[in-house]
Amino acid sequence: MRNADYQTLLGQADALTADVPYPVANLANLSALLYASLEEINWAGFYLRQGQTLVLGPFQGNPACVTIPWGRGVCGTAAAKDETQLVPDVHQFPGHIACDSASRSEIVVPLHRGGEVVGVLDIDSPVPGRFTPTDREGLEALALLMEGWPDRFFPAEISL
Repeated sequence: MRNADYQTLLGQADALTADVPYPVANLANLSALLYASLEEINWAGFYLRQGQTLVLGPFQGNPACVTIPWGRGVCGTAAAKDETQLVPDVHQFPGHIACDSASRSEIVVPLHRGGEVVGVLDIDSPVPGRFTPTDREGLEALALLMEGWPDRFFPAEISL
């Protein structure tokens, strides 16, 4: 089954990070949870904002691009437009940045602190059309959970 039980995933994410005051550790555990819970994916992780650049944060999968300019690629577009990007075929996305040539589809959800985009959650799949509206809803719910506990997830050194 491709679609995870997002209610269970949200509960696990909350329990895993509760009472842990280390944002990097929490982001690392969330990327591991997503990587272990979602089928047919090859990368799950975070990019965090530093000025007008997204910088690689905790992730699971193959090595990735270290920096992504604001507004470029799927991640930079999600951040600049402040809207989830659900891309069935990354090769059809204008300006796609190929960090892993095996990735064929991608979903990127903006993350906020105090109403400002401070990063993105990025998940890739080697399967075209892997991500569904159910994935979008579930991952956006995860983003809302994270935004509800900003000190738990977003390092204070994020610069806008």
